[in-house]
Amino acid sequence: MKLIKGLSFSLKRVVGITGVKQSVANKTGIPTTRGGIERKIGRKILNKITKK
Repeated sequence: MKLIKGLSFSLKRVVGITGVKQSVANKTGIPTTRGGIERKIGRKILNKITKK
């Protein structure tokens, strides 16, 4: 949501959800974004196929 040109506002950021998700992801090694999860799964599949 843009209130002022050049300034953005995020309710999730204000409440602290973003920070919690980042800290959980860093501690567990499990990404919280869809793209991150897809990359991790894809990497595991490729590693199995190439036997790394």
